Order: sequence, then structure tokens, then C-alpha cells
Amino acid sequence: MLKKIVAGVLVCVLLTACGAGTTAPVDDPVDASPRPVVAYVPLDDRPDNVERVVYLAESVGYALEMPDADLYRTRLDGQPLNGNGTQFGDPYALYEWVLEQEAAGCDRYILSLDQMLYGGLVNSRETAVNVAVHPDIGTILLSDLLEDLMTALSADPNNTVWLLDSVMRLAPTVGYNGGTLDNYNLIRAFGSAPRQVLEGSELTLENIFQGYGRAPNGESTIYDDIHRENDVADNYDAVLRSMEARERKLRLSDEVQHILAQPGYEHFRLLIGIDDSSLENCIQTNEIAYLRRGLRTDAEGKLFDWLLSGVDDLAFKAVARMYLDEVNGFWNNTAAVRYFGGSENAPACDYDFQPLTEIVEEHFSFFGLEAADPEHAALQVLILTQPQDESAKQTYCKALVNALQECRKNHRPTVVIDAGNGRYGTMFHELLTKEAELGWLVSYAGFLDMAIVTGTALSHGAVRLAVLERGGGDEAMERAFAKTLADSVIKDFCYKNIVREDLLAYIRNELSGDPNNFWVPEIDRTDLVKRLEAGMEAATADVVRNFERSNLLVSLAATAQSAQAPYEERGWGGVELGGYRFPWDRAFEIGMDIRLGEFTEVHKELLGIYYQ
Repeated sequence: MLKKIVAGVLVCVLLTACGAGTTAPVDDPVDASPRPVVAYVPLDDRPDNVERVVYLAESVGYALEMPDADLYRTRLDGQPLNGNGTQFGDPYALYEWVLEQEAAGCDRYILSLDQMLYGGLVNSRETAVNVAVHPDIGTILLSDLLEDLMTALSADPNNTVWLLDSVMRLAPTVGYNGGTLDNYNLIRAFGSAPRQVLEGSELTLENIFQGYGRAPNGESTIYDDIHRENDVADNYDAVLRSMEARERKLRLSDEVQHILAQPGYEHFRLLIGIDDSSLENCIQTNEIAYLRRGLRTDAEGKLFDWLLSGVDDLAFKAVARMYLDEVNGFWNNTAAVRYFGGSENAPACDYDFQPLTEIVEEHFSFFGLEAADPEHAALQVLILTQPQDESAKQTYCKALVNALQECRKNHRPTVVIDAGNGRYGTMFHELLTKEAELGWLVSYAGFLDMAIVTGTALSHGAVRLAVLERGGGDEAMERAFAKTLADSVIKDFCYKNIVREDLLAYIRNELSGDPNNFWVPEIDRTDLVKRLEAGMEAATADVVRNFERSNLLVSLAATAQSAQAPYEERGWGGVELGGYRFPWDRAFEIGMDIRLGEFTEVHKELLGIYYQ
């Protein structure tokens, strides 16, 4: 016992006195070197579509050019309107902005069609309007706006254009355009009900539309059945509006595919994400099959366009593939997946339309990764699933952390995905913070909906692998990568399961407000931000300390090139968080600023303890 106490004291002394230490956070240095510019129109103004896309793009050497936020911002009911007098973005102004970038010589584009055509993801689920409005010119059909935009960008064969589209989710957004929880529940039940599955020549747009309101036998009306079963107020108008929006959206998605099928669009890529869905036959089933049939393939039969699970991660995936295509992929593209929890053969949540294993396999294909055994793979992917056995939660978590420590010991770059869907509480995060080296990961995802964690984690992990295989990036690229890793870990570990729970109770019980919209009724948002700041200061202390004692993997030994990039690490410096905000004036997600200190000499491991 005495030996253990002495050893513990010795470790504390060594950790205090030795090692590289941390550096005080500083502003990022101004980089005057030219960067390839990517014109980017986000899905909306949430952090996953703005700040984190900026970080990812900068981590591979791109500079994102974006329109003014007022042109793509989403406003919930009761909140101040945008400059165009609406709750949604401005399609015509965005169309003009893209043409301005083209005139200025831009040759890389990532464009969200949900924003370019409808003013954002939320509004794309609501509106059946087929026109965009210009204050001077008047209205223009969305189909004409789409065709004009694609024609203009196709004129330059040197352009690389990624178009991001989505399959509409089963129900619209509560608290937008008057949508209520009753509306949502009824429309989701309506959307989840089975339809006749169309195949072959029967899979046409008109047959899909006719089947929206009918059961598989083609006789009974789905709405009437659900209405009787749920005994809710008459929301038929909301259901009808949702069906009209679905029809409008699928028609324009079909128009995109028809245009791309023409000669001259070989430098365009289409990436379609499947929004909240269901494993069972539902209103999306025929839509997905129809759009999948329209995906282009190259001369070898490989997909040229893609349809994958997840929407909020579309920009991540587009940035990653754009970079991978430009550098001709990986030198070693092998990756090994290991699951912990026993539920990998089921969807990660109720909103996925595929088992987790299938989603991972499809994303491997998208990024050009090939499955391999852990001993020989260039990239390790460790995934915590929902617990098959509730009594074994700690065992699952510990097994993954042990595997991560082994990867660290053997210098195998690792992606960690928390697909537990909240079933582990804070157990997994606390174990990682205590026993792992968070800053050494090449990617982590667990925050937000489970439908997007795979795409989020693998986009960041795959593109980081490619950068590392080429000897790493410059200082600006490395700092951007560190920020995207810290942002993902801190929001998931500290905000999602700790601070947010406190805020939800505080808003409901003490402010008598709605956590989903701080304007209805209006509450003191200044006071709320102060509570957020205080909560995050306490909740992030251990995680920040872990990062500040971590090492950053900055280079890998090349395996298929003559130039040998050695395995190399650098020490993290200080990490400072601030600028906390609620982008949509709701508690679901937050934005924050991250300032980093200068990287240091490698932090030393002492007596098997990693920097804690």
C-alpha cells in the first residue's frame, strides 16, 4: 500500500515538474499564402453547417467563401425575420452570389440545393411554392433558376461542383410555419405507414405521388386510418401541405438528375442525403429507390453520384471527397472497424433506414476505404453501439477504451464513434477523459442525431488519414484540424449530456420558457448565455486538461510512395473556449469559439499515465 502511495505522489510530482507544459492561447496567425477557394452555400446557419465545415476545409488547405449569413439563415416562429422578410434564406440572392463567384474565377463549389432552392432544410419540408422572388425582377420558377445555375457552372469544364440534396424526412419541423407537436406526430405516423413498393416500370413519379396517401393494397386512405387511431384534431391541411412539399421537392430532385445526365456535366457530383427515416417501408421507400436509380456511374460502373444516410453531414462528406479526389486518394486506404456494444446489426436510432454496419460499409465505399484486419489497417475505427445487454455497459465501454489504448501504443491512427444514442449517459465520456488521450484521435463523433455520426466521423477521419500520409499540413491546417476535433469532443462530452440537461430544466422550471425557442414565450437570453458560460466552464475543465496534455498526430510513415513521411507527433498547447451562443435561439445545439496555444514539444508518458 505504501508503495502505491509513493508511486502516486511521484507521478504527481513528475507531471507537475516535467514535460513540455502548455502554451497560452493565441490568435491564429495570419496566413498570406494562397489557398484554393471553395464557394460554399450552407444547408443553414447551424454550427455543423458553418463553423465545423470551415474548420474541416481549412484543415485540408481550402479557404471557404460563403455568402452573408442573412441570406441562408433559418428563423423559427416568433423570431426576428431575415432581411428578405421571411423565416428562410433568399434563393434568388444566393443564385446571384454564386454567379458572382463564377465571374470572379472560382472553380470549386459546394452548394446545398435545399438552401439554393427553398431557403434551407427546414423550409424545404414546408413549402410547395415553385418560385423564387427578386425584389425588382419579380418571380422566377425554381426549375428555371436551377437550370440557369447549372448551365452557368457547366460552361467552365475546370469547375468542380458538388450539389447536395436530400430525401425529405417523414415530418416537418415543430415550431416553424406554425407547425405543432400534434402536426408532427400525425404527419410522422402518416409518413411511417407502409405503401405499395414500386419496382421496374411501375416506379414512376406519378405512381409515387399517387401512392403517398394510400396503403399497400391501394384501397384504404392512410390519413383516415391514422386519424381514427390517434383521435387527434383535424390536421388534414397540415398533412396535405406536407404531401405537396414532398411532391415539389422530388420533382426538382428528379430535374437535377435529368440535367446531370446530359453531356457537359461530368465535372459535377451529386450527393443526396436521407433525412430522418425508418427501417420499415414508409413514404420515403419509393422516393429513395427512384433517386437511387438515377445516380450516374462511370465507365467502370462505379458510382459517380451518391445517396447515403444523413443530411447534416453532407458538407463534411463533400469537402472530404473533393480533397481526396484532388490528391488521388490514399497511399494506404485500408481501415478496420470494431464494434463494441453488440447492436451493430440494428439501426443506431429510430431515424435510420439501415443497420449501422450497412451505413459504415456504404461510407467506406464513398471515401474509397477498404476493409482490413486491425493488425494491418492504416486506419482504425472503433464504434460504441447501443448496449445489447444493459448490465454490460461498463464492460463495452472499457473494452473500447482498451482497444484505443492499444492503438495508441502501436501508433495506429484511430476514429472513435459514439453511436450509443445516449444509452450510456456520461459513463463512456468520463472513461475516455480519464484513460485516453483525446487530442491524439484523428476523428470523433457522437453529438446530434445518430443518423449523421458515421458520415461525420468518417469524413473527418478519412481526410485526416490522407493528410497524415502526405506528411501532415502546414501550421494553419494543423490548427484547424485541432479545432474541429476539440469542437466535436467538447460539445458531445460536456454540453450534450451535462450542461444541456441543466439548461433544459432551468428554462422550463425557472424561466417558464420553451427550450426549443427562446422567443415563444420570450425569455432573458442574456441571462441564459451567462448560465451556459458558467456551466461549460465547470463541465469542460477535465476535458480541456486532457487536450492540453495530449499529443497531436501530425505525420504518418508513407507506405506507397518513395518519399518517406515519418511518424510524428506534436504536443497540444493551451485550449481556451469562449463566445458561447445559441445560433437558433434554442437549447438543442450551441456555437463556441476555440483559441489554441502554440504546439509544443511532445508531452511525455509517465508510468503508463497519459497526461492526466
